[in-house]
Amino acid sequence: MKYVIFAMTAFSVFPLAYLMSINPRWMKFGFWGMIASMCLYHRTSINFFSHEEYKGSSRGMEVSLIYILIATILLALKWRRETQQRLPDVGFRLYAIYFLLCLPSLMNADSVLISWLEVWKMIMLFMVYYTVYSYLCATDDIDSIMRGLAIFLFVNLFFVALGHFTGTYQPRGVFPHRNCMAMGMLLLGPAFFGAYLRSGIKTGFGKLCVLGFVSAGVCTMWSYSRGAMMMMPVAYGIVGYACLFERKRTIRRWLRIIPLLVIGTAGLAYMFPRIVDRFVNAPKASGDTRVELAYTAHEMIKAHPYAGVGINNWGLNIGPDHPYQELAGERLGLELKHTGIVETVYLLVCAECGIPALAAMVAWFAWYWVLCIRLMRRFRNTPYFYIPAGLFGSLTANYMQSTLEWVLRQQLNLVCLMTMFATLSYLNGNSARLLAADGTNQ
Repeated sequence: MKYVIFAMTAFSVFPLAYLMSINPRWMKFGFWGMIASMCLYHRTSINFFSHEEYKGSSRGMEVSLIYILIATILLALKWRRETQQRLPDVGFRLYAIYFLLCLPSLMNADSVLISWLEVWKMIMLFMVYYTVYSYLCATDDIDSIMRGLAIFLFVNLFFVALGHFTGTYQPRGVFPHRNCMAMGMLLLGPAFFGAYLRSGIKTGFGKLCVLGFVSAGVCTMWSYSRGAMMMMPVAYGIVGYACLFERKRTIRRWLRIIPLLVIGTAGLAYMFPRIVDRFVNAPKASGDTRVELAYTAHEMIKAHPYAGVGINNWGLNIGPDHPYQELAGERLGLELKHTGIVETVYLLVCAECGIPALAAMVAWFAWYWVLCIRLMRRFRNTPYFYIPAGLFGSLTANYMQSTLEWVLRQQLNLVCLMTMFATLSYLNGNSARLLAADGTNQ
């Protein structure tokens, strides 16, 4: 049935693309819907060649509603001759290098089909990036991204609240796991927070931003993820500092902070007992498992330092057919039997794809972090400032939390990340035109 459903849905691409190509409003609503459809990612995804019980970062060749809409929008832009012909910027090139450096790991893979699932995911992520970038370059319609993401945050809050009030201790919202949800909220919430500090609450956009970052903040706290709760003050603190001191006169922005501090303190008091419980009574086995899997990853890196054991082949190499866990157990003096994934994206990429691929991934991440700093200077005192300021805080938190989680290999989180990266690339490539239109002399 899934092949039949996919075929029926795919047939809608051409007529919808035609409507979008002749009517800009249809294009705008389609893009808005594409961003908002992230909240339906797992509810509309079909896994071809699925391995649902596999312990890896990809368990099937996923096709979801968002990819159907991406194909539709790209086709419409192509018919309108508005797709981008040149490579966007250094960040995209670093992603391409990272992708290419992952491919040699196929030589060591126990299962090329299992590897293909991750390769397919990386190709789809490029399509997300290219679509968002091309659409923004053609329309300058950042507003649709913010509105689509706001819908995504509201829907996620609804499911998180539903889980919380029906007895789920750590609800996951529309994400596959609570830690994925917490990191996704930390990526998107600070951008809405920065927009609120610039716009206030009097405008419709300001009210939307308040609802957006409040939704993200509540979801982060209700996840009771220790890593996310530690990173939350870091992310929002960086954004608040950047926005409050963007200009000399900041009295209004300080006044916008005061009611948030009161509400935040009340919410923290309500959640405080459970937060304390998460840190004080955390199971010792959780920490031990992280250490043991990290040692296992180290043994894989020692055995295959340049090409890794095979992209997405971690779950096959953790079994009894390979000696890595046994060697790690000898070093620790324990008998290891854990079958989970190493809890850091950096060790996971290094073990599966080798040191060169890890270096490329870190360079890719670092480029956009540095780009946020450059864009904050470039767009100071303009309406676009909140985007690099918000993402500077959220990327800092996400990268730091990634030392404790492998979440940045989860597909929905990467879709969110690629959307933000494409927005930064658009600002970087069109800064002169945007500043001239805004009338700001930089």
